[in-house]
Amino acid sequence: MEEAQANEDPGNRFFILIDTCVWLDLAKDYRQRATIGALEELIKAKLVELLLPQQVIDEFDRNKDRIIKESGQSLASTFRRVKEAVYQFGKPEGREEALAQLGDVDHRIAILGEAVNESFGRIEALFAASKKIGTNDDALLAAAERAVSKRAPFHKGKNSIGDAILIELYASVVEDGRDEGNIYAFVTHNKHDFSAISGDERLPHPDIAELFDGDCSIYSINLNTLLNDMAPEWIEELQAEYESEDEPRRLSELLEVEQQLMRQVWYNRHWGRRMAIEEGRIKVLPETQYSTAPYKQDEILDTIWAGALEAAKRTEEELGIENLGPWDDFEWGMINGKLSAIRWMLGYEWDMLDT
Repeated sequence: MEEAQANEDPGNRFFILIDTCVWLDLAKDYRQRATIGALEELIKAKLVELLLPQQVIDEFDRNKDRIIKESGQSLASTFRRVKEAVYQFGKPEGREEALAQLGDVDHRIAILGEAVNESFGRIEALFAASKKIGTNDDALLAAAERAVSKRAPFHKGKNSIGDAILIELYASVVEDGRDEGNIYAFVTHNKHDFSAISGDERLPHPDIAELFDGDCSIYSINLNTLLNDMAPEWIEELQAEYESEDEPRRLSELLEVEQQLMRQVWYNRHWGRRMAIEEGRIKVLPETQYSTAPYKQDEILDTIWAGALEAAKRTEEELGIENLGPWDDFEWGMINGKLSAIRWMLGYEWDMLDT
């Protein structure tokens, strides 16, 4: 995507206050990467500035570890238990296929868990570039008055002081900037406390409706829709960019390719030993003549060699002789490099090329 052009005009800025619940939902949903990307680009272009109350930072920090843990660990643990049950009690027919599919899901959960960590890092970078808003006495007093009069977000009889402070901080910012020609938006997923009780939940509750005229001050329950209304061409391009990204390989794919590469490496080494035997550098010996104390590098047991010849024949039949070399140095390096990389993905150390 081309970089957004910076806005040199200090007027007509778009200020957005995003509720904590929205940030947490963005972080834990892999599909929201494009929305985070849109915010990054719009902020870089100085078209959008985030308003960040301290309580949002605090709530986000309090929930961060829980979200990261829930993003994959508990589900992965469940899948492992399911795999064990299928292995122990599943019918033989179809069991291997079921285990392979569960392995793929478990592998993908781990990858998406890493994506959640990345999203948290990107959001924290957005926080660092935001306009911080401290909680003040006026906001606290106004929130308390809402509680006494049972106005939203206290209309359901629960303690919503944090939500009340948030909306009062937003109201204060809008009031202070009313004559500057800017646009403000409040974004939340907390429809129960902030949205209209009946009818269109995209509208604010009547108790806070006076804060939103729809032009200079906007109420939104969907950040992606808000940004799309503001800059549709950017959102469309970002969505296409993220949707075109390659999906992570399934575990079964990695294991299948690892086995093929391992057999190619083994076959090449087998031929090296076969040539050494033909040239007399290695001797094939019966057990009565084979040295075991100590083992000798220039000897191989005849039964072991017979098994190696059978394995080589099976490899030729199953992989095809055309896929077994000979290779030049570059091709041989690529095969070993691929095997090393895949094994690293599977948890081995680098350069683990044992066959």
